[in-house]
Amino acid sequence: MKVLLLGASGLLGHNVLKHLLQQGHEVHALLRNVSALHTQAFPSTHGLTLFQGSLLDGSTLETAAQGCEAIINCAGVTDMSLLRYEDYLPVNRDLCGMLVAVMEKLNIHRLVHTSTANTIGYGTPSQPATESSPMQSPFSRSFYALSKREGEELLLRASSSHPDWHIIILNPGFMVGPYDTKPSSGKLLLTGYRKPLMLSPKGGKSFIHVADVAVAAVNALTMGRHGSRYLLTGQNMSLQLFYRLQAHTMHYRQLLLPLPNWLLSLAGRVGDMLRFCGLATQLSTRNVRQLMVREYYDNTAAVTQLATSQTPIAQAIPDFFNWWNSRPAKSIR
Repeated sequence: MKVLLLGASGLLGHNVLKHLLQQGHEVHALLRNVSALHTQAFPSTHGLTLFQGSLLDGSTLETAAQGCEAIINCAGVTDMSLLRYEDYLPVNRDLCGMLVAVMEKLNIHRLVHTSTANTIGYGTPSQPATESSPMQSPFSRSFYALSKREGEELLLRASSSHPDWHIIILNPGFMVGPYDTKPSSGKLLLTGYRKPLMLSPKGGKSFIHVADVAVAAVNALTMGRHGSRYLLTGQNMSLQLFYRLQAHTMHYRQLLLPLPNWLLSLAGRVGDMLRFCGLATQLSTRNVRQLMVREYYDNTAAVTQLATSQTPIAQAIPDFFNWWNSRPAKSIR
């Protein structure tokens, strides 16, 4: 297919782009800054056409989508330091409506949209969350998760009104792997890397190799049920266990101690005061509470219906560091 890819410069976007090209698809990638793309390590960039401009500009979006048969949207505002809910809406919600309008105008019937697992309840060890699990606190207070949920709802309504389309919503967990250019999730790995003493929150995530999410995203172009959401999650583990695994796979010793919830709560309150004064910081009560809960998800639907691969996290960790330590200083144009 000829596919319009949005968000190609991010962690997931890079991996989706690489997999699309490996599978022989033609790709139109729309980026605000094409120099943000790191494709030197790709086997080939044959079939890639770059468009520069804002994905929130309707005419630019339409130009990039011309001739495409499908759209994969990996774009998202994830910055947890933003002060207002409205700051998340243009990309996380409003872009979804723009994509529907472009699809209607250009007769494009396929869309794969990336959301987050946190729009779905996080479950328990005995009853992991499935796609039907309702959103839970503290994520129901997260500006990021709520804006992503609004985007999902808009696309689910579009799927109902366009039964002949193929709209798939992906809900990935905590993605780890190469091409994390900012870094995004890689901040968690770098925070604990080779530190002799590490204080770790008591919560946990469902960790997944980003390449597995990329495989699912490309498969979802032709697989999956129209109007469905799919949890793309992997190993459910505590942050303490993750850091132990990181130390083991990267061959260093580390004394790991639990970070008391009361201390996290105190930091969150300090962050609340700073944000009230207009200072952008990731510290806030709504954000630190997310580090106190364990997340348990069931990825059966994605494995069976999207043929999602399941790479061990023990491989994702060195894949991130190997790329991070050898990443190119400049990207191609």
